[in-house]
Amino acid sequence: MSTSELSARLGVGDESEYLATALTHSSYAKEHHTSSNERLEFLGDAVVDLIVAQHLYRGYPTIDEGEATIARSQVVNEAALARFARTLGLGERLRVNKGVEREGGRERDSILADAFEAVVAAVYLERGLDHTTGVVISLLDEAIAQAVEHPTQADPKAQLRKWSESQGHGAPLYEVSAEGPSHAVQFTATVVVGGEVLATAQGTSRKSAEAQAALTAWNEKNK
Repeated sequence: MSTSELSARLGVGDESEYLATALTHSSYAKEHHTSSNERLEFLGDAVVDLIVAQHLYRGYPTIDEGEATIARSQVVNEAALARFARTLGLGERLRVNKGVEREGGRERDSILADAFEAVVAAVYLERGLDHTTGVVISLLDEAIAQAVEHPTQADPKAQLRKWSESQGHGAPLYEVSAEGPSHAVQFTATVVVGGEVLATAQGTSRKSAEAQAALTAWNEKNK
């Protein structure tokens, strides 16, 4: 997807400064003395949360607070947001430095998820909440419906905790370590229940590593 096609899909101008900043990774920004997408990502995180919460509240009046929270967690997480970023082709449009490029940064879930949130913020600042809601829901609507229909698939950490507590073990413990340079950190999470190591998994963020470890442990317990 070209920049002009992306702009058209989002409903913003081809020369949008907000969009240009949203597509600028910190590695590129530091080398070229320009603004990165980090501040926009901070804003976009809140905007995406609001839009999804509002859609769940208005579109699914029979679900309770707990079910809505679980559904939202399935849609608003690093892996899911990275998928939506790929749908928009954001990886191709991101400005990154050569180091991040060589290490496959354009396809890293953490970088793509941040870029997606930054792009949402750019649309919000340029077109307002109503327009941004339309853009976001057009991308997330199916995923939200699936999350509502299959709530037990939404949050592996919540599932594992519920099982652990039902067995009298209390909440699972997660031991997390990190390796690699700051722009390409790899996290390793080990989940322990009742003093027993159940699973170890890796991810591009602490949250994703913990979630993957919980999912692996859950699947092992339910074979």
